[in-house]
Amino acid sequence: MIDSLFAGKTLGHKTDIADGSLRAWEFRTYNNIVGDYYVAPAFLEKVAMHMAKNYLADQDAIPKSTKVPLILGVWGPKGCGKTFQTELAFKQMGVEAVVMSAGELESEVAGQPGRLLRERYRKAAELSRVRGKLSALMINDLDAGIGRFGNTQCTVNNQIVVGTLMNICDNPNQVSVHENWREGDYNQRVPIIVTGNDFATLYAPLIRDGRMEKYYWEPTTEDVVAIVHQMYKDDGLSTDDIHTLVTTFRGQSLDFFGAVRASTYDGQIREWMVDVSGSSSLDAEDANFKEVNRRLINKEGLPVFEPVAITVQDLLAEGRRLVAEQDAVNAAKLSEEYMRGVKRDGKPRPSLLGLMG
Repeated sequence: MIDSLFAGKTLGHKTDIADGSLRAWEFRTYNNIVGDYYVAPAFLEKVAMHMAKNYLADQDAIPKSTKVPLILGVWGPKGCGKTFQTELAFKQMGVEAVVMSAGELESEVAGQPGRLLRERYRKAAELSRVRGKLSALMINDLDAGIGRFGNTQCTVNNQIVVGTLMNICDNPNQVSVHENWREGDYNQRVPIIVTGNDFATLYAPLIRDGRMEKYYWEPTTEDVVAIVHQMYKDDGLSTDDIHTLVTTFRGQSLDFFGAVRASTYDGQIREWMVDVSGSSSLDAEDANFKEVNRRLINKEGLPVFEPVAITVQDLLAEGRRLVAEQDAVNAAKLSEEYMRGVKRDGKPRPSLLGLMG
């Protein structure tokens, strides 16, 4: 039964939101990434080479006897910009990718993630064929979705996703969505790019060289300085200032330096909240937080903050504060305090109350 109230008169039942066929595409054009960001040359070359090899293999420009890996696995430490660098490379190359996340690789319905994976791959292939665009299927944090860790359970969906990826790698031009196989169902080959932190947790046959080309990405100091300098380009800081900041907090993720910069707006935000609340400070008894909440919810009278004048010393001080917070989290180990008094190996542990006297 198609209700005419919701179906409309132009497209009929196709306009019904429950139909889903006219919902937004899952592909990304990356037009939302505005600004002059730094793309590491080595990273851009790796992505571009992988895209070119797979499209050439689909056109038989490369001999069929040559096994071109369908998947490029970009892995490395947390927070080193694997996903964002891939997106920047896609934007520079004009690639429109269909994007999946690790959270879509599990479902309460058996077989659903494998079906979704095949649908997304075919959608990327159709996008490339119909729109004449370079396309790819990108899966973020693959190891978080199908990795084998110490105490995690391997589900049927984990196995189906792994088997589906292996099958697509072995025969990328024939990917069937439904159970009934159609011999004439041929789709274009499109590359797959996945990101993750530890590919050693993945099923070994999936990451073999014939199916996946592995690329370990850990930016050099020069790369990190160039990336962070782009973050602070409106603040008037020199390359030497950024080099001092990066080397002082060596080993921190790129997100850390983004958090340091975001904190420079705290003063302006605090002044705006104090002004709206009509009090002398945020902790005053007469602070009218309801008015602050109303403006935030209704997007009424919101300010436009300008970049503040900051020095490298300000950034170093804020960086040390964030590092202290990190150290406090690592040092607290509250779970051990909660578990005191629980018998382990037959021996009771002292309770927290006992320790407090």
